[in-house]
Amino acid sequence: MNSPVQIPFQSFVKIDRRKNEAVYMQIVYQFINAVKSNLLEEDDQLPGSRKIAEELNVHRKTIVAALDELQAQGWVKTRPSIGVFVQNPEHSSAQAKKNKAFQHPPEMAPFHFRKEFILDTPLEEKHGNSNFTDGTPDDRLIKSEELVRFYSSVLKRKKQVGALPNTTDGDLFFRDQLSYYLNLTRGFHLSRNFLLPVAGLEQVHSILSRLLINTDDLVLVEELSYFLPNMIFNQAGAQMKTIPVDADGMDIDYIQNHFKPGDIRFVYINTKCQYPTTVGLSEKRKMQLLALAEQYDFIVIENDTDFEFSLVKNKKDSLFRKNGGNRVIYLGTFGGFLNLGFQMNFIIAPKDLLQEGEKYLNVFGKPDVMMEKALGEMIHQGDIHRYRRKSQKVIAERKALFASLLNKHFENRIKFRIPDAGLAFWIQFEDSFSLTRLQAKAKAKGLLIPSLCLYQNHRITALRLGFAHLNEQEMEGAVKLLSETYWELVG
Repeated sequence: MNSPVQIPFQSFVKIDRRKNEAVYMQIVYQFINAVKSNLLEEDDQLPGSRKIAEELNVHRKTIVAALDELQAQGWVKTRPSIGVFVQNPEHSSAQAKKNKAFQHPPEMAPFHFRKEFILDTPLEEKHGNSNFTDGTPDDRLIKSEELVRFYSSVLKRKKQVGALPNTTDGDLFFRDQLSYYLNLTRGFHLSRNFLLPVAGLEQVHSILSRLLINTDDLVLVEELSYFLPNMIFNQAGAQMKTIPVDADGMDIDYIQNHFKPGDIRFVYINTKCQYPTTVGLSEKRKMQLLALAEQYDFIVIENDTDFEFSLVKNKKDSLFRKNGGNRVIYLGTFGGFLNLGFQMNFIIAPKDLLQEGEKYLNVFGKPDVMMEKALGEMIHQGDIHRYRRKSQKVIAERKALFASLLNKHFENRIKFRIPDAGLAFWIQFEDSFSLTRLQAKAKAKGLLIPSLCLYQNHRITALRLGFAHLNEQEMEGAVKLLSETYWELVG
């Protein structure tokens, strides 16, 4: 068209000043809708910005901002000394070709970049109707609506008092509440100064690797063990050595017989529920490990993230509780039974180490201050105890059911013990067969068994299977499919 469109802008742009959305963006969205519905057509010339502003009763700068945004998105084009014209990037064949040509980057980068194969993870996407995990909670137990009310309450108060998100009030309040909760539930005597909340376990291990590991430092872990810390410590330059595990946990005699004082930087261990076998470290070996740490001058990093899922009420069984943190750095999880977004991890260690570790939160990401306040309120009001009791009751019921179903469907062809802590069973098969074939056949039936649940070598054929994420019906279906697949394989 050679003259500006005659369609009034008021006919397709309705400004609502009660909305939080900026006025110029309201204009942008409604303009785009008008183009998509062909109310405005390709190459229609628009009136001047001053005239549009008068028609919509807004400042001319608002219209200029809207036109700039529309041009950036390709919905209008400016012809110098002529005017502004409508353009539909979805219908323009030339633009479509251009978009197609530049829609995606190439599959293979045309430049060199660093690759870390040790960071490859065995995690897989869920496919099918049923799935096992290596031991995860059921976040359906505590309704999200209940948790959201704590966060909403904090946000409302923030608006009322005008609290800034970078203040430390929420952080200190949460640390005070968390130290109180840990002292109550784990028998600690801890102030907030020895506690560093960290959002994710990946961040926890990354911070510790930066603080503790130099190239070629020797780090000892349990045989098999969990890939995440091993991967992070290895990537940081550590030499990783595995230590045999038996019914009493990590073999401390093996450490004493195969290494000498000064060799070891630290030992990483889960004393309550070893991954993947679920065995705990015996009391004798706990004392032996602490004595050896002093004698050989190494640190012990104690992963106690399964504490909340332990049905054994012994507050004195942690290495940290016995040692007071002189040689032990303690890792834990708060609210592991809550929705993932409401969980928090933490490090307990000497104050100066945590002060240095806190600097890395600027790199790896600080916890949400509003979320910390919400979690602090959850402790302060006592709801966290109710949530934990409910979770433990359901976990105990599901643990018993899972054991019963395994016995029913596999008879005497497997060996397992009911774990005292954690959310998974270590199941060893009497037969020797291919677990990858079992995995493939199960997947064909709609049952996912992740690769990180499979353990097979010349000595063992075993699965680490989580149970807590499955309700009764889901569990019965999953175990039935697993047993059907197993019996088809071994006959």
